[in-house]
Amino acid sequence: MDIRAQVSMVFHLDKCIGCHTCSIACKNIWTDRRGTEYMWWNNVETKPGTGYPTLWEDQDKYKGGWDLSKGKLRLRLQGKLAGLANIFFNPYLPTMQDYYEPWTYQYEELFNAPEGDDQPVARPISMVTGKPTDIEAGPNWDDDLGGSPVYARNDPNLHGLTQEERRQLNELERLVFFYVPRICNHCLNPGCVAACPAGAIYKRGEDGIVLLSQEKCRAWRMCISGCPYKKVYFNWATGKSEKCILCYPRLESGHAPACFHVCVGRIRYLGLLLYDADRIKEAASAPDDKVLEAQMATILDPFDSGVIALGKANGLSDVVIEAAQKSPVYKFVKKWKIALPLHPEFRTLPMLFYVPPMLPVIATVRNGRYDIEGAESRGLAPLISSLEKSRVPIRYMANIFAAGDEKAVEAVYRKLIAVRVYNRAQRVRDVSEVEMKEALEQGNTTPEEVQAIFQLTSKPSFEERFVIPPLAREMAIETTEDPFGHKLATGFGIRKPARRRW
Repeated sequence: MDIRAQVSMVFHLDKCIGCHTCSIACKNIWTDRRGTEYMWWNNVETKPGTGYPTLWEDQDKYKGGWDLSKGKLRLRLQGKLAGLANIFFNPYLPTMQDYYEPWTYQYEELFNAPEGDDQPVARPISMVTGKPTDIEAGPNWDDDLGGSPVYARNDPNLHGLTQEERRQLNELERLVFFYVPRICNHCLNPGCVAACPAGAIYKRGEDGIVLLSQEKCRAWRMCISGCPYKKVYFNWATGKSEKCILCYPRLESGHAPACFHVCVGRIRYLGLLLYDADRIKEAASAPDDKVLEAQMATILDPFDSGVIALGKANGLSDVVIEAAQKSPVYKFVKKWKIALPLHPEFRTLPMLFYVPPMLPVIATVRNGRYDIEGAESRGLAPLISSLEKSRVPIRYMANIFAAGDEKAVEAVYRKLIAVRVYNRAQRVRDVSEVEMKEALEQGNTTPEEVQAIFQLTSKPSFEERFVIPPLAREMAIETTEDPFGHKLATGFGIRKPARRRW
């Protein structure tokens, strides 16, 4: 076993309010430079929807991630020969239209307009060309189901749903949506790293953060196609690719990443996971119906004496192991099993996990009255049946978070419903003791576990949400350069100005 530590994340979608504070914080810190105007390392998408860039989940279009060919794992994008043939032409890149053309306004036309009868307006101009442009898209253009006939109905995750289920999703009385914040997943088997011909993208050994060397990058842009989540971007001004760096200068100083720190809904959790690097290939090569289970099997128990011994033999310090034991991510993902990865079928083994949102139940308008199914029932019945009567089919949620494994998603929701029923029984007291025990049994949980889930979900402290170990970056680099000199230059920068070679 090759025991390593990975900085991992959990986003609790039931608490996300779609305020985009995380996106703005990231934008102001990292991508407010020329050439990065269209980049959103952190973005918040509305589901159902096509996302940003448009239809990024459609790998028939973009060829991101991995697939199995005759039982062997290979990049979906191309092999070595095809990579050599396409090195000067990548046919699977998203275009500016798939993102959006960033714009600003000619404010001088407002301030300096001559006196007249007409109200002056500021024309939108492209931040790329500097010429007038028509605004046709944006990073959250379909926010809150805006433009649903164009966006929500074309969500790739709707595959497998019947026409009746699709129709019901668009009925006014049954309309429902939820938010999915996205950053780089810092995967265990990243497609971007494998696709880069120059070896510019690498995964740090001490914490698993995936970074991109601005000095080695040669603008082949294979990384953009290789990433199925489309979280690598091309800076058209410098001719270099860029991506989320998980605010590693902040982590090295003991602070949470900016998007985590400012989150209004407190949906974000960060901590270490211990994993077996020897199992990565096996997990990524698992059959479609086993890939989720295989990924979870790579994550190890930090309390296991054998894992601790092998981890220390592999260079993990006591403080790192202690941080893994206190990790909220470990609790959500492995201990309680209520957090799932985004599209595990891409086989990159993402290290960002999501607690699915609780879904509202079906409602209809009858005789001018808004009726919620089961509302007339008393006791446990309407609560425990909310999964079967939810407005969003479980198949849709399984397509997003479980590679189509509906049983895995149902198990998560049964436990989340048990948490809700137990707390309702304790506080509102309209659920009997017998019914509460039935909910706990269906959720395969205990009162102690339910209380722990409730505490970490609803009332966590800052230190409970973010367990950041000393990353000891100075020890990792001291063989190649002076740690004190390096610390002065950390952040998104390079020793030589980034510029094109022509």
